[in-house]
Amino acid sequence: MLPSTLPQPRCLVVEDQALIGMALEDYLHEAGMQIVGPFASCDRALAWAEVETPDVALLDYRLEDGFCTEVARTLLQRGVPVIIYSGYPQGADLPEELRHVTWIEKPVGQATLIDVLVASCSPGPLAKAS
Repeated sequence: MLPSTLPQPRCLVVEDQALIGMALEDYLHEAGMQIVGPFASCDRALAWAEVETPDVALLDYRLEDGFCTEVARTLLQRGVPVIIYSGYPQGADLPEELRHVTWIEKPVGQATLIDVLVASCSPGPLAKAS
């Protein structure tokens, strides 16, 4: 949970499974974050990310229209912490720019997910931990 004295960070959520997306919205709201999305496709998320910049991004790796690589690349180039939350295992076949982002395999407990997001939003050495 983020301290109530801090501004609410905006978290971009990219998830193509509706029930998971709704659960993520609830979790993030409870943790004190503003939620952008969830976007179910790379195209929609990328369109939003081309004109806006979140404080942190939670991306499912494999979406209805492909992998989130371009969305992640766009955000990483702006210094946005990217967290991949996916049932797709992290492996050697990942694009180079995704090999060093925080990767959480589904399923994971709410507390663990929130702890990783809060650490990514916090200033200091944990801000972009992977």
